[in-house]
Amino acid sequence: MAHEVVILAAGQGTRMRSKLPKVLHPVAGKPMLGHVISSAKTINAQAIHVVIGHGAEQVKASITDDVNWAIQDQQLGTGHAVAQALPLLQPDSTVLIAYGDVPLVQAQTLQKLLDLANETTLALLTVNLADPTGYGRIVRNAQNEVTAIVEQKDASAEQLAIAEVNTGIMAVAAKHLATWLPALSSENAQGEYYLTDIISMAAEQGIAVKTEQPEYEWEVQGANNREQVAELERYYQLQQAKALMAAGASLADPQRIDVRGKLTVGQDVSIDVNCVFIGEVELADDVVIGPNCVIENSRIGLGTVVKANSIIEQSAIAQYCDIGPFARLRPGTQLADKAKIGNFVETKKAIIGAGSKVNHLSYIGDCTIGVAANIGAGTITCNYDGVNKYQTHIGDGAFIGSNSALVAPVNIGSMATVGAGSTVTSDVAENSLAVARGKQRQINNWSRPVKKDKK
Repeated sequence: MAHEVVILAAGQGTRMRSKLPKVLHPVAGKPMLGHVISSAKTINAQAIHVVIGHGAEQVKASITDDVNWAIQDQQLGTGHAVAQALPLLQPDSTVLIAYGDVPLVQAQTLQKLLDLANETTLALLTVNLADPTGYGRIVRNAQNEVTAIVEQKDASAEQLAIAEVNTGIMAVAAKHLATWLPALSSENAQGEYYLTDIISMAAEQGIAVKTEQPEYEWEVQGANNREQVAELERYYQLQQAKALMAAGASLADPQRIDVRGKLTVGQDVSIDVNCVFIGEVELADDVVIGPNCVIENSRIGLGTVVKANSIIEQSAIAQYCDIGPFARLRPGTQLADKAKIGNFVETKKAIIGAGSKVNHLSYIGDCTIGVAANIGAGTITCNYDGVNKYQTHIGDGAFIGSNSALVAPVNIGSMATVGAGSTVTSDVAENSLAVARGKQRQINNWSRPVKKDKK
C-alpha cells in the first residue's frame, strides 16, 4: 500500500515570542520542520503534505523540499488541521501524521508505525513519561487494548495518573480519515477538533489500535518555547557526538560540539571544545581541530592540524597542512600537502602549492602559489580595482618579503625574490630580485615639530 505523510505546521508558537513561525526555529542549523521533512523523505513517502497557517508564506519560502501545501486559515485543532490535507490524499494510501515542531523523531520509528498500519489497524506512537503533565493519556481496557485518548483538561483524576501518553504521531488508512475527520466534535474543554478522538472512533468500529514506542524519549519531545528548542539542540548534538566517537574521533568535551549538517571523520581525529561544523565536512585520519574553530563544506586531509579560532569555508585541504591560529580560509581555497597558513592570514580563491608558507598577517586572494614558496608577513595580493578582480601568480620557490603589496594582474617568477616593503605592479622574472619602494633619505639635525600656543 502506498504511504503519504501529513505534517502539521500551522501553529503560531506564541510562547516563542518571535516573528519567526515556530516550525522555522532551527535545531542544528536547520528548521524544525526541515528535520521532519527529511525523516519523511527517508521512509520513501509517495507524497509529503504540510499543513501551514501562521506565517504560511514565510514557511513556504524557507522550505525548498518538494512538498504539497495545505492551508489552515483558522487554528481549530489538530483534527481540523489534518482535514485540510484530505483533498490531497490518495484514498487507498496509508497516512503518517507527524508534527513540524517535533523535529528529532527518527525515520526508523516512523517506519515501525507504517509497518503496523493497514485497513484494519491504526498505529499510534506512545511514550511513558515520569511526568505526563500536559499530555493526552492513553486509556486501555481490561484486555490492555487502547480504547481512547483523553486530553489533560478533559481527564479525570484516575486518568491523570496514567503514565502512558500520546505523542500525536500516528499512521492510519486515508479512507478512515475521510470518514472520521468530518465526524469530529469541538464539544470539549478546548473547543477544538481533536485528532485524538479518532482513536475512540476506531475502537468503536472494531479497528485495532496498536502502539509503538520510540527508542528514545527525546525523539518525541516538541518545542513550544526557546528553552525547549535549546534542549532539543543539546539532545541532537549529543547524539552526533556519540556517533563521532564511535567512528574514531576523540572529543575534548562531547557537550561542546555543534554539527549543523553532516560531519564524516576518519580514525584518531581529535576535536577540541566549541567547534562548529556546517554543511558537508570531512576530516581524514589523524586530523587535529583546535578549540573554537568553524568549518563549513570543506575537506581536511590526513594529519592536518587546524589551530584555535580558525574559520574554513568551502575549502579543500590536503595532507599534513598546518593552519592557524586565527586563520580564515574563504571559499575556493586549496592547500596542497604540507602547506602552511599562519595566524591572522586570510585566503580567498587561493591555490597554495605543496610546502608553501603564508605565515603571518597576510591576505592572499585570487592567487596561485607554486611549490615551496614563502610569503612574508603583511603581504597583500591587491586583487580588486573597485570593479574587477585580477589574478596573481607566484612561482615555485619564490620569496615575498614582508609588507609587500602585489598589484594584480601580476606574475612573480619561480625562485624570484621581492624585497620587503615593495609595491609590485609589473611581472618579476625568474631568479631575479624586485625592489619597489621609495629611496630612504636621512636629514641630519632634524628639528622635531613643537606645539604651538593657542591665541
